[in-house]
Amino acid sequence: MINPVSNVQINLSPKFNSQLIKAPTEIKIAFDESLELFKEDPLKPHPNLRSHSLREKYTGFSSIDVTEDWRALFKIRQTKLKTVITFHILGTHTQLYEQNMF
Repeated sequence: MINPVSNVQINLSPKFNSQLIKAPTEIKIAFDESLELFKEDPLKPHPNLRSHSLREKYTGFSSIDVTEDWRALFKIRQTKLKTVITFHILGTHTQLYEQNMF
């Protein structure tokens, strides 16, 4: 049986990397922990990550919880050979949904 996770590639966009570098240390640690949990099965993320599709200005993105307030937004793209998941935006709930920061 083929492991479906082996056909998944996870990337961090330059913008996401920049936001992660600027984030507080505890958020960097929390994201690393969330990413490890996400990698267990990226196509059906762990319930603790509260993954869900987004609407309106983030249509096409999905989100996972990094902490109670911080979110990591990603897109999924299917190629012939694999599924590519790219994290694009990292921010607090207020930054993402209540202001036009991004």
